[in-house]
Amino acid sequence: MAGHVEFDHGSHFHALYEHVPREFAFRATTPTEVQAWQNAFRPRLRDLLGLVAMESDLRGHTPRATKVDESDEGDYRRERWRLLTEPDVPLPFWLLRPKAAQGRLPLVLTPHGHNKPDIYAGIVENEDESRSMREGERDIAVQAVRQGYIAIAPTTRAFGDTRTQEDRERDALSSCRTELMHGLLVGRTPIGERVWDISRLIDWAATRDDVDASRIAITGNSGGGTVSLFAAACEERIAVAAPSCYFCTFAGSIGTIHHCDCNYVPGMLRLGEMYDVAGLIAPRPVCMIAGREDEIFPIEHVHKAFGHLKRIYEVAGVPRRCELYVGDGGHRYYATGAWPFINKWFQT
Repeated sequence: MAGHVEFDHGSHFHALYEHVPREFAFRATTPTEVQAWQNAFRPRLRDLLGLVAMESDLRGHTPRATKVDESDEGDYRRERWRLLTEPDVPLPFWLLRPKAAQGRLPLVLTPHGHNKPDIYAGIVENEDESRSMREGERDIAVQAVRQGYIAIAPTTRAFGDTRTQEDRERDALSSCRTELMHGLLVGRTPIGERVWDISRLIDWAATRDDVDASRIAITGNSGGGTVSLFAAACEERIAVAAPSCYFCTFAGSIGTIHHCDCNYVPGMLRLGEMYDVAGLIAPRPVCMIAGREDEIFPIEHVHKAFGHLKRIYEVAGVPRRCELYVGDGGHRYYATGAWPFINKWFQT
């Protein structure tokens, strides 16, 4: 039939991603223009994520923390806490403190991805979890405390005790779809709620007399990399960021390959690509960590995105503060990409 067109969803969405106008695509040519671009973009990103609505709805709420348990782990103490990030959201988190350190210490936040929350604090229930932790270097909060830092390993919203009752009863890993769909009704997103939780943890940690609030880093893998990137873009109190196995292009990852519902922010590409979001971290140091064989955040798109991000840091006048580490493996954490970078900038 003349004029007949076969529908192909891949080519259809590729065309959409290529041609949709991006309001905050980076075009600055001077450090002053970079600052102006960030000052315009960041509030719009926060609004899109739902953070502006949350700030309005939760105005006047003061998070309160309660310690639940603690244990002596030899060279560090591990404490179990809950923080009311909303009046009805007791967010569980682990606080790890080195026993030998004195005075105020840097803080490292270690949001987790699509795994059980406690694994980042070095807690496993069986041999499979232990193997996953060892082979993927997923005990990230333990790594941080052994670098001499205070570490907070929060439960990512929609995981652990913040799953729905139904998902807890059937031991589902997460309630991400429920979080997304129900939150959309009131202008929220999972990424926005998770960034909110990070900010409330910083509020609480900054009141402690053992935390140096001028030296706060964030690093996590996969979904933890997502939270690390967006939190650092939105939360300027974060001084150093090292997202692992997330930084890519939206079009080349979550726009092409099946991912969890929690990754999606309605209208995101009408504001900018992932490298534009990451550009909001400048001039603060950032190291993007990737796996050469990561099948869901393909390395060719990582390199493409990093080229754009490096350009933002060059225009901002701080190219040495932006690095890419590529590990010889798949979708996992790479400690050798994170700690030398974080250590360097904490000591600067």
